[in-house]
Amino acid sequence: MSVSRVFFLSLLCLPLPALAQEWPQFRGPGGQGLSQVQAAPLTWSEDSANIAWKVPIAGLGWSSPVVADGRIWLTTASEDGASLRLISLDLETGRELQNVEVLHLETVGRIHNKNSHASPTPVLEDDRVYVHFGNYGTACLTTAGEPVWRTKIDYPHVHGPGGSPVVYQDVLIIICDGSSEPFVTGLDKRTGEELWRTARPENDGKKFAFSTPLLIEVDGVPQAVCPGAGGVSSYNPLTGEELWRVDYPGGYSVTPRPAYGSGLVFVSSGFNRPVLYAIRPTGRGNVSETHVAWTTDRGAPHSPSPLVVDDALYLVSDRGVAVCLDAKTGEQVWQERVGGNYSASPLLAAGRIYALSEEGVTTVFAAGKEYKELAVNTLPGRTLATPAPIEGALLLRTDTHLYRINQ
Repeated sequence: MSVSRVFFLSLLCLPLPALAQEWPQFRGPGGQGLSQVQAAPLTWSEDSANIAWKVPIAGLGWSSPVVADGRIWLTTASEDGASLRLISLDLETGRELQNVEVLHLETVGRIHNKNSHASPTPVLEDDRVYVHFGNYGTACLTTAGEPVWRTKIDYPHVHGPGGSPVVYQDVLIIICDGSSEPFVTGLDKRTGEELWRTARPENDGKKFAFSTPLLIEVDGVPQAVCPGAGGVSSYNPLTGEELWRVDYPGGYSVTPRPAYGSGLVFVSSGFNRPVLYAIRPTGRGNVSETHVAWTTDRGAPHSPSPLVVDDALYLVSDRGVAVCLDAKTGEQVWQERVGGNYSASPLLAAGRIYALSEEGVTTVFAAGKEYKELAVNTLPGRTLATPAPIEGALLLRTDTHLYRINQ
C-alpha cells in the first residue's frame, strides 16, 4: 500500500493493516500521533538488550524520523549550519543508505537554543521526499536521492525554521509565519511552483509562529487547519480560501500541531500564556464568538501537540504537567506532574501514551480515566524530536544518535 493511500485512509478512520510500518510525516498518518501498532517497547535503557541499534547522526537536526518502505528518513544540518542534508537509514539495521546535501548556505541565520537549522520533519509520499528548511529553502527529492525541484520561499522566519509541510492531493502546504506579513502557501508538489498564497489576517501583536497544518474533513469538505499568531484559520487546501477563523488575541510563537476528535479541533494559542481552544470546525468566516466549545489554560502546552484518544484529550505542558480532559466538555479527568521539560509531542502506541522529555526521559502511562504510570525510561542526550513508533519498536532521536528500541 502506498504512503498516500495510507494517509487517505487514516483521514477516514478506516482500518489500516499496513500502517504499523509506515510513519510518513510529523506525528504519523493523519498527523495526530495515533499509531495502529499492536506491540511497542515498554522499558529500556542505554544498556538494555532491546536497543536493537544506535547510530550516530552527524550535525544537529530536530526533525522527527519518518518511515516508509523499510527506510527511515530524517534531516540534519552540519555543525556550522551551512550544509542542510537528508539522510536515509535501513529500518532493520540502522545502516546509512543515503546522505544527500539538499542545500548549501552562504549565510547561516541565527536560531533559538531549542531549535536547529533542520527542525521541520520530511513528508514521504510514494517515491518522493519533501523537505522544508524555512526560508533557507524547500525541496523535493526521489527516494533514490535525486533532486526533483528546489525553491525558496522568502519570509523572515524568527528563531530559525520550525513547522513541517503537509501534502494534500497535488499541493504541498506550508505555514510561513515570519516576523512580518505572515502567510500560508500551497506549492505544486510536482514542480515546486506556487499555486496559492493566503495572507494572514491583520494582527497587532507579534506575527511569528511555527505550527504545522492539520488536514481534516468535515461534512465532506477538506480543511487545512493552520494555527498562527493571533488566531487559527482553516483553509481550502486546494485554493487557499479561508473557511473559518478563531481569534486568540496576544498569542504568538505557536508551535503545537492541532488535533481533531470528538467533533472538535484543539489548538493551543502559544506564548506568553497558552490557552487551549476546542473549536467546532463547521462555521464560516470569523467564528470566534460562535464556535468555541470551551477553553482552558490548565496544562495547555507551548510546544507539545495535543493528543486525542477516543473522547479523551491528553496534554503535556512544557514544564512536565500531564492532564487528561473530557474532549467534549473540557472537564478535567486527572492531572499529574510527570517532571522534566517537554518539546516533543506525546504519541499513542499499543494503547499506551509515550511522553518524551528534553532530558531523554520517556514516561509511559496508560490511556484512561485514571493516571497509571507504566514505566519511566532514560537515555543520554538532549531530546526535542518526537519519536516514531513502528510495529514492535520505537525510533527515538537524540542530539547525537538515532535509536531503534525493540519490544
